[in-house]
Amino acid sequence: MSWEFKEEHLDRILVPTGLFFMFTYHVFLCYRYLKFPLTTAQGSEDYYKKIWVEKMLQLEAKDKGTTVAVINSNISAASSLSSVSLVLSSLIGALIGSSNEKDIFTSSFIYGDSSPTIVSIKYIALLCCFLVGFASFIQTTRNYALAAFLISIPNCDIPANYVQKPILRASHFHMVGMRALHIAATLIMWIFGPIPMLVSSIVLVAVWYLLDRNLTPLYQFQQRLQSQQTNFHKIGEEIATMTRGLRHQERGNVDRSSNSDAA
Repeated sequence: MSWEFKEEHLDRILVPTGLFFMFTYHVFLCYRYLKFPLTTAQGSEDYYKKIWVEKMLQLEAKDKGTTVAVINSNISAASSLSSVSLVLSSLIGALIGSSNEKDIFTSSFIYGDSSPTIVSIKYIALLCCFLVGFASFIQTTRNYALAAFLISIPNCDIPANYVQKPILRASHFHMVGMRALHIAATLIMWIFGPIPMLVSSIVLVAVWYLLDRNLTPLYQFQQRLQSQQTNFHKIGEEIATMTRGLRHQERGNVDRSSNSDAA
């Protein structure tokens, strides 16, 4: 008995293939981030955020208004994204509860498996992505709020790493939330069939690869500080030389005037 190919089999082949592409790419990205962090966009962001925290902690308490404003803007962005994720999760939940056999997503124009079981799996997968995004953005808001409390403490010599940790955790949770929304976009394409889902997965992996790599050399803040100190040292030496010359000239003028008085 020969095996007969049916369009329902496309979901069993193409959908796992698209998910495998996205999973393999993130394994590669995690390897690059752990071994060569400065070659990734996330690693370069972590580097600049660490420097930003160190510089902001050097300011006086009255001058930290801009610092708190920057953190508050990130909190507002994360709160908006968490609200969007929650609304979409509620919408998907309502669609699951009210789905029926006459749903547009089970119609005959979709090339693939349109059985009620597969449609329910599509909805549940979308719901999981939006819930992961909601939880990640909530954690982003929480960590940014903690960093705002720590960095705004007046007359406090708190170490920089105490503020850097929540800032970096917030950045990582924000990345996870955004990736969950990106994956949800490919699952939305799965609603229209496994072929659009596979194509969108390949395109998304290509876009991720372009966005996640860092080809710009990092700015070395410490080297700039050392060069400034060297310039200040040279200026100080020049001023000291000029001062010694002026003193020597004044001493010569005083000797000449004393000699003329004696004569």
